[in-house]
Parts: sequence; structure tokens; C-alpha cells
Amino acid sequence: MSVAKVPPKKLKLDGENGNDEIELGDKKVQDAIEKIDEAQTEVDRLNEQAAEEILKVEQKYNKLKWPHYVKRSELITSIPNFWVTTFVNHPQISALLNEEDEDALHYLTKVEVQECSEIKTGYTISFYFSENPYFENDVLTREFQVGEGRVPSSSSITIKWKKGKDLTARAVEEGSLKGKRKSEELESFFSWFSDSGDCGPDELGEVIKDDIWPNPLHYYLAPEGVDDDDEDDVDGLDDIEEEEEGYDDEDEEEGEDEEDGDEEDED
Repeated sequence: MSVAKVPPKKLKLDGENGNDEIELGDKKVQDAIEKIDEAQTEVDRLNEQAAEEILKVEQKYNKLKWPHYVKRSELITSIPNFWVTTFVNHPQISALLNEEDEDALHYLTKVEVQECSEIKTGYTISFYFSENPYFENDVLTREFQVGEGRVPSSSSITIKWKKGKDLTARAVEEGSLKGKRKSEELESFFSWFSDSGDCGPDELGEVIKDDIWPNPLHYYLAPEGVDDDDEDDVDGLDDIEEEEEGYDDEDEEEGEDEEDGDEEDED
């Protein structure tokens, strides 16, 4: 990166005589700017190198973690309704679920998230289902890619709905009868699988990949729709109430002491 010569400028200073000036285009300033630029170039180079090293470390540890993910999935199958409970307890995902979605998710037996071999170029989310009254698929997948120019896109498997069980079509029909806003409220969680093509960041996909997949047990054990921040807020309110109660008790005791002192003075 080359730096163009800085045209001479003068910075006026408020001195006693009001005439103090510094020449900003002199050789000393120009040399300093060029050296700053050289230092910044080195910083940028190291940032790029660090990013490459971080990717290599992430790839290494993703491979190391995978056998533990497999073992975790095997153990989860022994817990009834693990995944539907996890999703219902997640504050963001629970807001997207209607009653029929929850019923369909009772048949969800496994969730998997796999990063592409070249990390940061995409990932695939797979939902595994046991036989259910809603669709024929054993697995529903949604794949995200980052193509040339860092343009994101996605693709999904087609859901083979059983007759009269298409939850996405039902949401559209009910919504068309009750207005556009109602249609948005009734949109099925499973509509996510049909929303593909060029897209921006996928919020639901990112939540599953970055929040649920690393530790689903956290949300399985959490109270429904409550996250850590909510619990902290509640605890904070309880602490404040306890402090206020303590202050009230102290005030009452002080008031009683003052009354006793007045009575003694009268005697």
C-alpha cells in the first residue's frame, strides 16, 4: 500500500500572539505517516494469518469433538421427547412453534449439525424422525453455503407430506381466511425447510448451530421459555426485595427504640 504525498497544510494554534502555526506537510510528518502505514500493513498481515490459524484450530477440534457428539446422540435417544422439550424451552424457537409443530416434533429423535470440510463455507442441519403421521421422510435437511463473493444461499429437502397433514399448507389456508397478519402468526416451523435460495444470514439456522447444538442439555433442563438472562433478572429482583425488607425491619426497630426513649424521658 503506497501513501500519496500529503499536501502541505497548516494547523493554527491558539497561542498568546495568535499566529503560531505548524506545517503538516513537512518531511518529518510525511515520514511518520509512511512508517505508520508500514506498521498498519504488518498488523493487517498478522490479522489475516491469525484468521487462517484460527480456522485450522477450529477444524482440528471439530474433528476431535465429533465422536463425543455421536456418543451424546446415542444417549439422547434413551430420553423420551428430548428434542421437542429442548426446542420448547428455547425462548426464540418456542416462539415459532404452534401446537401441531410441537406434536410433529415429538417424533424427532436426533439433530445433527455438520460444518463443511472447509470451515466457514457452510454447514448442514439434519433432523431425524421416527415414523409419524405427518410426513414420509426419515430425515429433513437444510444446507447453507457461502459462494463466490461471500453470497449465502441455502437448499432443503422436499418434505413428503401425508394426505391432509401438510402443516405449511394449513397455515397458509387459515391465514388467507383471517388476514395477512394471522397468516404470519400461523406460519409453521416446518416452513423453514421450504424457504430456500439466495438469502441473508439465517437466524433460525444460526440459533440451532451456535446455541442449541453445542449444548442441548442446557435447554432441556431449563424452565420453559426461560434463559439465563431471565433467571439473572429474577434473582436480581429477589435480592432487591430482600434488601428493601431488611431496611424496613431496621426502620421499624429504630422507631420502636425512639418510642421507648421518649417514654423513659417522660418518667
